[in-house]
Amino acid sequence: MADFGEILRNIGEFGLFQKVTLVALCFTNITQAFVLASFLFIETNPDRHCNTDWILGLDPNLTTDEQLNLTLPREADGTFSRCQMFVPVDWDIDAIREFGLNKTMSCQNGWVYKSTLYKATIVTDFNLVCDKANLVEIIQAVYMVGVLTGCLIFGPLAESFGRKRATQVPVIIMFTFVLTTGFCPNVYLYFVSMFCVGIGSGGYRVNCIVLSTEWIGVSKRSLGVCMTRLFASIGQCALAGVIYLIRDWRLAQIVTAVPLAVILIYIWFIPESARWLLNRGRTEEAKQLIMKAAAINKRTVPDSLLDNIAVKETVNNGSIKIIFRSHLKRYFFILSLSWFSVNVLFFCLYFNMANLGLNVFLTQFIFGAVEIPAHILCIWLSEVFGRKPLFILTLLTAGLSSILILAVPQGCGIAVTSLAAVSRFFLIWAGSVCVVLVQELFPTTVRQTATALSLISARTGGIVAPLLNITAMYHWIIPILVSSSLTFISGGLGFMLPETRRRELPDSIDEAEGNR
Repeated sequence: MADFGEILRNIGEFGLFQKVTLVALCFTNITQAFVLASFLFIETNPDRHCNTDWILGLDPNLTTDEQLNLTLPREADGTFSRCQMFVPVDWDIDAIREFGLNKTMSCQNGWVYKSTLYKATIVTDFNLVCDKANLVEIIQAVYMVGVLTGCLIFGPLAESFGRKRATQVPVIIMFTFVLTTGFCPNVYLYFVSMFCVGIGSGGYRVNCIVLSTEWIGVSKRSLGVCMTRLFASIGQCALAGVIYLIRDWRLAQIVTAVPLAVILIYIWFIPESARWLLNRGRTEEAKQLIMKAAAINKRTVPDSLLDNIAVKETVNNGSIKIIFRSHLKRYFFILSLSWFSVNVLFFCLYFNMANLGLNVFLTQFIFGAVEIPAHILCIWLSEVFGRKPLFILTLLTAGLSSILILAVPQGCGIAVTSLAAVSRFFLIWAGSVCVVLVQELFPTTVRQTATALSLISARTGGIVAPLLNITAMYHWIIPILVSSSLTFISGGLGFMLPETRRRELPDSIDEAEGNR
């Protein structure tokens, strides 16, 4: 009986068919970075003061300086308060000048924002300042909850309805709500829209990785996995340039929807996973796709090979119970914790990008640029040294680089940004190795479920990160100290993982356990 690895060796492990499919799936990941723009490129504490135009009703000829002096209290440093105003009174203007106002209250009629880095942000449009300032971190967490929900929904669904369908539906969701977000009139609808965008984003990422991997042979598998993440890094670099030119968050949302509209057209022509079709007993459909792939790769498939395709009897056993009833549960726990740790540290640094000390556009470009060599090195070195050594090395180095930030004096923006970039480099590398390991350790029957559940752990880390950043109000070292410690623990647990380099993807639990 011919297994799928033998079929791929005959039709081409990484021919034109696989390359076109991979690029088509990866292109969507460029836009993934763009959906973060609205809550990432903001000024968290813009220069502002309360709107006190009520006093102009008493004397419309007041100058701006007179208006502020009469209606705003001053802070200890002599500047006007950003969150307080004097309580409006019905006195005449001469009485206000003579006696002054003393009773204060929070801003009641909005704020007047002075010159800012951006034309419009969610902070200025929705007044997310003063007592609402922490809503920015909550929005970040809500988006990550959406991503987690997308993994939870579309990961297991792909085992029942196929990788292709579970890839197409998230694209529809992303396009719809990325466009909707740009027209949200208030922060509450913005919350809902970003949650839905997160659902689409999470659902797509988990499925595009598996769909592309299952068509690629053993010799190029790490290339396929890392390419899905490499395109996301290219999107990070492009994001810096786009936001530098477009400094209005609503316009940025509309611009992001344009490439998604293009993807929405061609996503219907993406091929289904032949591995999944065979695993579900749909042999004829799988044979047609295999012959199509062979024709595009300019290969011929022997009739004897097609006649002897091994049809697995484990059609409906893609349950999570299989993982926890086997020795695979140990690997699942280690990889889930590692992905959680990587994302906690990654997003703690990323969501705090504006406070690292350098120009925010330059920092965004640096963060995106360092990811590209990380993915390229992962493609090369994972085949040279194996998955396990790189898994351990990258996690431990990322933790060390981030914790060294604590030793840098506050105000040294270049040093802090450099260490954050180095840590991000190894975190991206570690994330790529984690993705490869999940694909290679778990069988086809539960690969999608294992990937989805591991990504749920990763997205949980993304949810925790902005909430962990809030603890910086108690002491600025807490987020870095906690997140770095988690990566050290994960790196140490990597010694318990097996090596999977140059091994065929397992199609059953027995084959997966045989990899020990």
